Amino acid sequence: MFHIGSLIQTLAKGGPVMIPLVICSVVALAVVVERLGFWWRQGDVGPAEHALELAERQAPPAAAMEAAAQTEMSRLRSYLPVLDTIITLSPLLGLLGTVTGMIAAFGILSTSGMNQPNAITGGVAEALIATAAGLAIAIATLVPYNYFLARAEQALDAIERLASRLDLALREQQVP
Repeated sequence: MFHIGSLIQTLAKGGPVMIPLVICSVVALAVVVERLGFWWRQGDVGPAEHALELAERQAPPAAAMEAAAQTEMSRLRSYLPVLDTIITLSPLLGLLGTVTGMIAAFGILSTSGMNQPNAITGGVAEALIATAAGLAIAIATLVPYNYFLARAEQALDAIERLASRLDLALREQQVP
């Protein structure tokens, strides 16, 4: 059975690099929850329709649609660079934990010799825990990042299609 105490003990064995890794996981979770809420609030009226509604309230329509599209693009891509950074940073932090753990293991080996294998395994455990944590955070963040990125791209494509349709409709109205 899963116990919080054993999780904390395992994280503590991962060494000091676990602190930024835990921060990365908390930030990633917060961004994923925020983005899920954003897309859930979009409901039936997607970003393209929202941009069109904003454009219809302002004149001239073509310029208003472009401004609304820019606003929507910014909203659609909010916080995605944070997830992208966490996906890149977490494995690197895990690798840093690997290196520091192995340095610690070899430091113990050089001072105590082969007589204390249990002391050496602590450094190896630190290395493996940090590596596993970094990879787990990156993998767990990659899936929602790709989902949100794909949703944003789909919405931006829809905005572009609506903008083109609006532009054509305006040109047809101008032709006598």
